[in-house]
Amino acid sequence: MMPFPGGIDANANATLVFSLVAAVIYAFTLNMPPSLARSAAKTLAVAMLAVLAVMQGGPLLLVAALALSAVGDAFLSRDGEKAFLGGLASFLTAHVLYVPLFMQNGGGLDVLGAQSWRGAIALAMAAFAIVMLAALWRRVGPSLRLPIAIYVGAILAMGISALTTSNSLVIGGAILFMASDGLLAAEKFLLAAISPHWMRYAVWALYYAAQAAISLGFLLG
Repeated sequence: MMPFPGGIDANANATLVFSLVAAVIYAFTLNMPPSLARSAAKTLAVAMLAVLAVMQGGPLLLVAALALSAVGDAFLSRDGEKAFLGGLASFLTAHVLYVPLFMQNGGGLDVLGAQSWRGAIALAMAAFAIVMLAALWRRVGPSLRLPIAIYVGAILAMGISALTTSNSLVIGGAILFMASDGLLAAEKFLLAAISPHWMRYAVWALYYAAQAAISLGFLLG
């Protein structure tokens, strides 16, 4: 059964399938050297989610956050510090856009105290962010410390703002996003010399699942 009305040939369902196919294609190229085809597959996976959000009349903030994420994917599909910083800036902006999107559709920060499970997850997110930042602080160069600290703060704000919503897909997507970023940081900075191959696949799978869950949470909710 397809998530949107009509069969697989309906525009919305076909766009979602296109996105998923691009994500799978990129997964098969993860261990290959950077190339234009590899970059295109990675970029298209989330870019098509942005297209889907436009087609379905999704919130402008969702469209913008997905589009910026696709730009970030294009940067991170290449090697080098400049590409990394470009990706970091793109995803930082995407997270900043997700915060008001989630808050506008949520019940405010008061719900974190009113429902213990939300507060517990928020505390776990904060602890995760603190541990991740502390671990990275010693391993990255001085030029990267401030950008990474700002990024960690932004993704924590994104995660906590998602907890104010009543949308389980959005909450799950935010948690998966934080998990993906944590694994990516570990692979790139903490375990760079010995990181197992499965980590790359896990980072991509968690990340794509996060973006798809957030997108569908808004478009189907």
